[in-house]
Amino acid sequence: MKDILQDFVKWTKLKIRIHLSDRIIYFKEREIWWASLGVNIAFEQNGKNETFERPILVLKKFNHDVLWMLPMTSQEKSGKYYYPVDYNGEKFYLVLSQLRLISSKRLLRKVRTITSDEFNDIRSKVKNIL
Repeated sequence: MKDILQDFVKWTKLKIRIHLSDRIIYFKEREIWWASLGVNIAFEQNGKNETFERPILVLKKFNHDVLWMLPMTSQEKSGKYYYPVDYNGEKFYLVLSQLRLISSKRLLRKVRTITSDEFNDIRSKVKNIL
């Protein structure tokens, strides 16, 4: 219990720094980024490491400040709420059920852009579960 409380304190301090940041992030739909997602509650996807980061897919860009994203995991998952993505010979899984609106200030570094065909398939699967 003590470790999780310490993580919440660390995340809160980092979240304040992220919020006050004035850096501008240029991003597009279809891009995979590492993003600071923080320490979350129960079964929500948490970030890891010092910046509480996790890879995400930019599903929808509303403006230069706000986006819908899907978190990714390297743990093997199956079912209608997961979508497998291959990258550099490794398999990752988009967690479709955890669609979330975030600030672009959370974006840390771009990994790559997925193909239009794969992106359209992912969007279709998300629409089917909404």
